[in-house]
Amino acid sequence: MSQKFKKLQNQNEESTAFGKWFATAVYDQHFIETEELADFIQKQASVKKSDIKAVLDELGDAMKHFFELGQKVRLDGIGIFKVGFSSIGVSDKDDCGAQNITTRRVLFQPETERIVVGQAKNKKNKIVQKYVVVKTLVKDVVFEETYDTALSPEPESGESGNAGGTNGGSQNGGTTGGNTGGNTGGDGGDDDERPGAGG
Repeated sequence: MSQKFKKLQNQNEESTAFGKWFATAVYDQHFIETEELADFIQKQASVKKSDIKAVLDELGDAMKHFFELGQKVRLDGIGIFKVGFSSIGVSDKDDCGAQNITTRRVLFQPETERIVVGQAKNKKNKIVQKYVVVKTLVKDVVFEETYDTALSPEPESGESGNAGGTNGGSQNGGTTGGNTGGNTGGDGGDDDERPGAGG
């Protein structure tokens, strides 16, 4: 199996990437729901599906609880989740407070790991390992071009950005449709609004 993509051309005349072609991820309308996820995990572990589903059902409430306490949540093998937000800018420091906070979002920072890819000599002429940092969840994903008309890119929005940048991203998303480490593409708000803590 593989992650499918299509070649799409940037149509945004205001973008520095206008006219360029990008490999853009495409998806069908099917979501892997909790039931299917629990069924898969049951086949990989010696735990009953009903127990797995019960834990997964509670995960959202547990994360919500710790978000309300201002905590970051780290899931081994997955990554870190935390609360982010945007804030309206004001001229006077005394006027800046919780009332200026607008869009709330959940930020995700994937877990990474270092993989040795070879050896090289450093400035002191010592042999050292060369490595790359990869995101654990997607390091083994294979990409494949598709012509299936049932598969399409996710609709563009300020929250998600677009993986191929076909329209140049949103105001904060740049030409490739956002970044991968947290705030995924900005919110496309006005100039007085900017990401707040964690954003």
